[in-house]
Amino acid sequence: MRVLINIWNAPDLRKKILFTVFIIIVFRLITYIPLPGVDVLALRSLFSGSQIFQLLDLFSGGTLFNFSIVTLGLNPYINASIIFSLLTNVVPKLEELQKEGEYGRAKINQYTRYLTVPLAFTQSWGVLIFFQRSGTGLLTHLSPLELATIIIAMTCGSVVLMWFGELITEYGIGNGISILIFAGILARLPVSLVRTTTIFTAENALNILLILVLALVVIGAIVVINEAHRRVLVQYARRVRGDRSYGGGSTHLPIRINQAGVIPIIFAISIILFPGMLATFFATSANPAVANAAKAVSDFFNNTTYYSIIYFFLVLIFTYFYTAITFQPTKIADDLRKYGGFIPGIRPGHATSDYLSYIINRITLIGGIFLGVVAVLPFVVTGVTNVSTLAIGGTGLLIVVSVVLETAKQLESQLVMRSYEGFLH
Repeated sequence: MRVLINIWNAPDLRKKILFTVFIIIVFRLITYIPLPGVDVLALRSLFSGSQIFQLLDLFSGGTLFNFSIVTLGLNPYINASIIFSLLTNVVPKLEELQKEGEYGRAKINQYTRYLTVPLAFTQSWGVLIFFQRSGTGLLTHLSPLELATIIIAMTCGSVVLMWFGELITEYGIGNGISILIFAGILARLPVSLVRTTTIFTAENALNILLILVLALVVIGAIVVINEAHRRVLVQYARRVRGDRSYGGGSTHLPIRINQAGVIPIIFAISIILFPGMLATFFATSANPAVANAAKAVSDFFNNTTYYSIIYFFLVLIFTYFYTAITFQPTKIADDLRKYGGFIPGIRPGHATSDYLSYIINRITLIGGIFLGVVAVLPFVVTGVTNVSTLAIGGTGLLIVVSVVLETAKQLESQLVMRSYEGFLH
């Protein structure tokens, strides 16, 4: 309580918090502005019965179920950010730009915003085509002008949310994009609770209690895994210049177990959705062979068991993939040798790189399995308890806990900085 009072008593922190809350309120109000010519109730009925659409709604910040002008949510910006995070490790010019400090990061962020617009336009068009060919009869009687209006509105909505996220990052508290997704997930919680009360009976009371207990266990596990890291001892050689000595001492190189965060789950969702959406496009083909093949693919990916197994292994694979991109043992070993650091018992250079690779491969396996379990947890819980209204969204819990921890650390650092300023003055 004292920490909260200190935060509120700090004028700059109070201003940042109020600004963040204001943007979140505006964001939630915008999610209720519907697109023209769309039967929102029919779409909600379709979405509520699909785990796939629930996952997409999660990363859109809770905007997909309302099918509003911000239906795409932050997906285009997230995809653009992922693309550039990969390109900076592949394209030499972008890698050099990233090393230029604040200027380089600003330029890459500018390129990310530029890429978000065509991605939003393409995804808007893809969503409309998907519903038109899904066989549900939705969005099939729209004129070309109405279609163009919907696509432009959805594109502009994504750009506005991207702007909101950057405003929060610059003038508010925490990472703006994460905060908006966090707000969208929490906004769906009351709806889930209300739906659960409508189906509550003496028969499923034990299952609902089991879900709530499991949710607490999952939250605890996410906190432990997010904060856990392997500390590698690094020793620095002492240098003597004249009658003075420099350097020396030791420190630790922290290697996080969950090095990739929630990115592997986003990658896996993007890949696993593609065959099903492609099958939907060809399901109404005039060629019987093509239509039958599309139906077989669609039925395969609608099978929860097969879907969960593929989803789990894709998350595990992408965990290794993204960790290999973000954590580069060779570069770290070269930097240690450049500044006179070494790992006790390990020769500098190639041997250090091999040692770090050995460590990261082992702990990434733990992190990947954890992320895979978190990803498929909603399907398992729904299948065991037959309660879909309160199924544990493992990915949602992962995002919520991560955002809370990140924001709390930022607030703590702000308070510590103010304490130092008070001490100096």
